[in-house]
Amino acid sequence: MIVTLIIVCEVGFWVLLAAGLGARYALKMPRLGAALLLCEPLLEVVLLIATAVDLKNGAEPSWTHGLAALYIGYTVGHGHRTVRWLDGHAAHRFGGAPPPLQPPRYGMARAAHEGKVWLGTLIGAAVATGLLLLAIWYVGDASRSGSLEGWIGQAWKVTGIHGLIALSYLVWPRRDPGEGAEDREPVRVERR
Repeated sequence: MIVTLIIVCEVGFWVLLAAGLGARYALKMPRLGAALLLCEPLLEVVLLIATAVDLKNGAEPSWTHGLAALYIGYTVGHGHRTVRWLDGHAAHRFGGAPPPLQPPRYGMARAAHEGKVWLGTLIGAAVATGLLLLAIWYVGDASRSGSLEGWIGQAWKVTGIHGLIALSYLVWPRRDPGEGAEDREPVRVERR
C-alpha cells in the first residue's frame, strides 16, 4: 500500500505542478496557479499520515516505510528548487519572461552552486532521519524497527557521497576554457 501511495504522490506532484504552471501561464490565472502549487506539500502530509496509520495498525516496519521517509525528505530538501526551476522555464516559454539563469559552469561560482544543492540533500537526510526516528519510537519495539534504522544509514551515505562530489568542485574547480585565451599565442601548424 505504501509503495502505491508513494507512486501516487509522485504522479500527483507532477500533475499539480503541470496544473499550477498551466493555470498560471496558459490560463493567465496566477492566483489559481499559486494555489495549486501550494497544494503540493499536502501530498507529503497525506503520505506521512498514511505511513503512521499503517504502522499504528500493526504493519511490520519495512523498506516501504523507509522509502516513504526518504521521499518526504527529498521533497522537503529539493522540491522548492525543482518547482522554482520549472516555473522559471514556464515563465520564459509561455509567459514572455527572459530566459532563466543557468547555473554557473566554472570556478568558485560553480562550487558555491553545488554546495547549495548539497545543502538540499543534507536537509532531506535530516528530515528523513527525523521521520525514521519518530517511526522507530512510534513502533516502540527494537526487534521490529531494524529495517528503519538501516534507512537512516542509507540516507547519510547518499548525503556523504553527494557532499564529496560537491566538495570536488571546490577542491578542483573547473576552469573556463576561454579564460586567459588572449594571453596565449596562437599555435601555427606548418604544412608540407
